[in-house]
Amino acid sequence: MFHKLLASLLLAVGLISSLQAEDRPNIVFIFSDDHAPHAIGAYNGWLKSVNPTPNIDQLAAQGMLFENSFCTNSICGPSRAVIQTGKHSHKNGFMNNGNSFDWNQQTFPKLLKEVGYQTAIYGKSHLKGDPQGFDDWMVLPGQGLYYNPDFHTPEGKKRIEGHCTDVVTDLAVEWLKEKRTEDKPFMLMVQHKAPHRNWMPAARHLNLYDDVEMPEPPTLFDKWEDNTLAAKYQELEIDNHMDINYDLFLDLTADFEGQNTQKRQDKSAWVNMKRMSPEQLATWHAAYDPKDAAFHKANLSGDDLVRWKYQRYAKNYLRCVKGVDESVGTLMDTLKELKLDENTVVIYSSDQGFYIGDHGWYDKRWMYEESFKMPLIVKWPGVAKKGSRNEEMVQNLDYASTFLEMAGAEIPGDLQGKSLVPLLNGEHEGSFRDAVYYHYYEYPSVHMVPRHYGIRTDRYKLIYFYQFGVWELYDLQEDPDELTNIYETADQSLVSEMKEKLKDLREHYDDNSDEPEYSLEKKKEFWPDFKG
Repeated sequence: MFHKLLASLLLAVGLISSLQAEDRPNIVFIFSDDHAPHAIGAYNGWLKSVNPTPNIDQLAAQGMLFENSFCTNSICGPSRAVIQTGKHSHKNGFMNNGNSFDWNQQTFPKLLKEVGYQTAIYGKSHLKGDPQGFDDWMVLPGQGLYYNPDFHTPEGKKRIEGHCTDVVTDLAVEWLKEKRTEDKPFMLMVQHKAPHRNWMPAARHLNLYDDVEMPEPPTLFDKWEDNTLAAKYQELEIDNHMDINYDLFLDLTADFEGQNTQKRQDKSAWVNMKRMSPEQLATWHAAYDPKDAAFHKANLSGDDLVRWKYQRYAKNYLRCVKGVDESVGTLMDTLKELKLDENTVVIYSSDQGFYIGDHGWYDKRWMYEESFKMPLIVKWPGVAKKGSRNEEMVQNLDYASTFLEMAGAEIPGDLQGKSLVPLLNGEHEGSFRDAVYYHYYEYPSVHMVPRHYGIRTDRYKLIYFYQFGVWELYDLQEDPDELTNIYETADQSLVSEMKEKLKDLREHYDDNSDEPEYSLEKKKEFWPDFKG
């Protein structure tokens, strides 16, 4: 705590800027999109066998991996807003991707600048508007494009040739080598689009995994027989909702017909096809045309078709992950080359988890484990023990407070997260927190995942789909795949205890942002099987 007290004292007398860069750690925050922990080798998930992330695994070997890291709202923009502010969605005003972030509010980069940090962000912001709190920035407009992306910059729009993951990495490396001020500590955010849908790998990775049969998740053919109707009436199934052309690039030059033609042509994958150079497009055809021909010849249906779609999807997803993993390696090599590696905290995380066929799904949004969990790996030389694994429940809500304490800055009282520094340096004793809180707001909307909130303890999870008035309760120790909803069968003392914990956390975070329960008629409009 000495460094924090010293910084506060110096700030009070106006001398914080006199601290040299070597007195406080630099921070490199590498942040990807939709990268599930089970698609990282170090997390020992069912995809570990294909060795998807050797560089991220090496980062974990050099620092601390958080086994129980969660988001507060499993969707891109809201997760980023929580990280920027250290406040839940209902407090920072960005509850779904249709919102616009209020950049005039307090954010951790602004607070770092106040204590003398140089700040920069490159890549996906997804918060709309001009980023504030950064000395230098170039961000993708909206979701951005994988190939030859445009960037929103202080000088206007700029198009850069190449694959987005490589371009963002190059911008970060250029900043480290040419733009940073050497006598100031820095905080650099490297924010990748990958592996977000549509999964468009770099040209060099298009044939990666061609000779590999991806392991299938145990729940690929889950029928959601014991969940509430929420799981039945979603729209994110690989079987029924993953588009074989738009998502899986079957027949790249397909002339789409019917009412969805314009909708599909306007989506990023097809916009990107039109922007590709002749060389890039030729590489894509060389990679996919033989695979497409084999697919048409096989004439698949039923479970065989689902399995084919899963293989195509999982391989493209992990090919995008490969680019992110290479980026991590490049950034680590650059820090070492510049002799910054011993005084730089390197964090790897993603905005939430993702379904890679788990429960038969793709996408995120749910409070179920695969999308609720997010990776968090921290290398802090001399502080975080190498190769350590922390099992405390932490959230993206905690990042802002953590960054501020790392920098020796004061943590404002209105931040709702907790600094992870005591966990990183091994000083924390006892339980860090006994439950985490979650709230998802975007319904009715794309993928049709109902609004819900809930809590998770070290063993149990309680979820309330409040528009429909239905509950789910899971025993994660006995049922880690969340296949058996025990809300009706569990001891009612447990149900009451969990509901009381949920009530307490909602009061603690001052969340009264849910909406009234639907009428019976409206429930049946969305869920025809609803019994009342």
